[in-house]
Amino acid sequence: MRLNKFKIRWGLNKKSLFTIIVFTLLVVAIMSVGGSLFFDKAIERLYNERGYVVANIILEQIDHDKIAEYAKTWKEDDYYREMVDYLEVIQDCSEAAYIYIGVPHEDRTITYIYDSGSNMGFVDPISAPFDEIWRCYTEGVRPESYLVRKSQYGFLTSSCLPVKDSDGNVAALLFVDTDMKIILSTLRRYVLDMTVMAVILLGIFSILHWYFTNRGLIRPLRLIEKNVMNFAMNNAQNDNTLVDIRSNDELEELAASINKMENDIAFYINDIRIITAEKERIGAELDVARRIQADMLPGLFPPYPDRKEFDIYASMTPAKEVGGDFYDFFFIDSDHIAMVIADVSGKGVPAALFMVIAKTLIKYRTITGGTLSPAEILADVNNRLCERNEEGFFVTVWLGIVEISTGKGVASNAGHEHPVLKRSDGRYDYSKYKHSPAVAAMEGTSFKEHEFELHPGDRFFVYTDGVLEATNSDTVLFGEDRLLDALNAHVDYDAEHLLKSVKTEIDLFVGAAPQFDDITMLEFRYYGDKTSSES
Repeated sequence: MRLNKFKIRWGLNKKSLFTIIVFTLLVVAIMSVGGSLFFDKAIERLYNERGYVVANIILEQIDHDKIAEYAKTWKEDDYYREMVDYLEVIQDCSEAAYIYIGVPHEDRTITYIYDSGSNMGFVDPISAPFDEIWRCYTEGVRPESYLVRKSQYGFLTSSCLPVKDSDGNVAALLFVDTDMKIILSTLRRYVLDMTVMAVILLGIFSILHWYFTNRGLIRPLRLIEKNVMNFAMNNAQNDNTLVDIRSNDELEELAASINKMENDIAFYINDIRIITAEKERIGAELDVARRIQADMLPGLFPPYPDRKEFDIYASMTPAKEVGGDFYDFFFIDSDHIAMVIADVSGKGVPAALFMVIAKTLIKYRTITGGTLSPAEILADVNNRLCERNEEGFFVTVWLGIVEISTGKGVASNAGHEHPVLKRSDGRYDYSKYKHSPAVAAMEGTSFKEHEFELHPGDRFFVYTDGVLEATNSDTVLFGEDRLLDALNAHVDYDAEHLLKSVKTEIDLFVGAAPQFDDITMLEFRYYGDKTSSES
């Protein structure tokens, strides 16, 4: 122990200080001169002379307001085809790799207004630095850095300028892509020159340092290299061979650090395996939960093929693996059918569990309640759901009961969306009346009822707020007017195709924006006893 205490520590820095300083200064000088001669001028020339010059010429020639119009309508016209011909000529004359105009989105995609290789409206991921592009689009300023990237379209640089309409608003971005072949050829020449010089210098350096550094530097480094390779090839299993390095310098400290890092990585990888297995298990369970939830909702249509007095169809599209919306319909007796559509606050698994409880209670109380009205049913269910509702969930509900023989119905609306009614000789329109509070919001709540009467050929449409609140990438809601337009545009469709057409209209409106809420719809059509007897 005393020998180790008084042992002189000859560090790696002292062993090769003089020669490394000389070699480093020489390499730094050569690389600095070569880099300034080759790369700086080449990059500046490519960006300043090709990209932005061409981009500015194009901006002076094209109609910015028309570009803003295309970004809204996405429809071609005569001017668009003239602009396409012009841009193709510019691309050929300027030897640009690509010229295109597009609208970027926050999900890191771009919708092309013009691109030589695709149609208007084509959506593609953005491979260039997104933050610079997004700042150019939102603030209308030219990117500060060079937009250099490698993608499926090649090794390119992009010159990006905002296209502003006459009001000064940025409507789209103009890109002029330049191929990096010149940079690559310069890089190859530079690497070749540096390799020749490095071989000469390293040969001299190796001869001078071989005797002095082989034992103190090369051998420990090779041992570290071998250990790291074995660690990578043996599925992160550390053999602890680095503890044999006793060079008494920075290499020994490095070996100890690598040995500790390998042990930490091995533990981390084991934790990752456990977490991954748990995520797979949870994913599988969520998939099962999704199927179970789907099976709980009526899914066979037509549900009552022997009953010709009415037609009914419903659908539910969850925003996550499982949803908080639900619909249901069932006979109370041979002449009374109950229909329910509801939306639980929140999303995901907790909302789905609360949905199961609410659906079960509503159906149970409706079937077993005898002469209970919709308002009385919801009042009873409300008190039951309020018990131990520590998470504070609530559910908006529309519950209606229709007498098939007469078309008379009673409905109770607990904070839900307004139903849409269509008379046989009219159009779809909202049936608005005062709502009651949501179910499970407060114990002891009383609920109001609304009587209505259906005549042969009448129909009504109920839905959850996910329909009206479907949002596109511009944060615009689908809204009540668009829903009425979608319904009235397909009045001749049967119930199933009507709901599918409304869902298609929602999807077209939303576009690439994600779905944030469950979308649930139900349509009931009343034909009456006269239609049944004629059949």
